[in-house]
Order: sequence, then structure tokens, then C-alpha cells
Amino acid sequence: MNAIRNSAVRQLLPAFLALVGTAASFAVTATPARAADSNAYYSVTLAAPVAKPAKLMLGDVLWNCAGNTCSAGQDTARPVVVCTKLAAKVGTINRFATPKGELATEDMARCNTPKA
Repeated sequence: MNAIRNSAVRQLLPAFLALVGTAASFAVTATPARAADSNAYYSVTLAAPVAKPAKLMLGDVLWNCAGNTCSAGQDTARPVVVCTKLAAKVGTINRFATPKGELATEDMARCNTPKA
């Protein structure tokens, strides 16, 4: 009787571990999308509000814009480069900040200068 029970446990254990691993991988994969919304790395104030709330995918970063503000999770590029990409899509940016602080005046000028 004991041998039968041990045999069943041995057969079910790999399936159970696969199920737990799959659930864990889904949880880890879904976390960055939620983090971009609730724990924004970039905080932006636009010169003119967007017509309606929008989600913009610029590179690997999802931007959420509503009214005259936008926010997004962290990108691997320098903040002034990220700012320039966003400004090309939404227009003039008045304020671009990260947890390390706001962009300097000269970087804001570069951010808002259209690329030729």
C-alpha cells in the first residue's frame, strides 16, 4: 500500500513542479507592466495637454499620458535621449524628472529641439 502511494507521488511531483514554475514565470513576466504604471521612473509635464489619455510605446518603454502629464518605467538610454523621443511624439516638454532629479536647462533645450 505504501509503495503504491509513493509511486503516485513520484508521478505527480514533476507535474506539480511544472505548474508552480509556470505560474511563477507568468507572475514575473507580468510584473514590469504593472510597475510602469504604479512606480513610474520618469515624470513629465507637457506644455500642452494631450487630447485624450494615451499609451505610447517608445522603444521598450510604455508611456502613460493624460492631461499634461506622462509617466513611464525606466529605459536604458540617458534621460535626455528618452526626453527627446517623447517630445517628438507629444510636443514640447516643460519638465522631465527621474528619481535622481530634473533635467538641466541645457538638456531640456536639447530635448525640445526637433531633429532634422
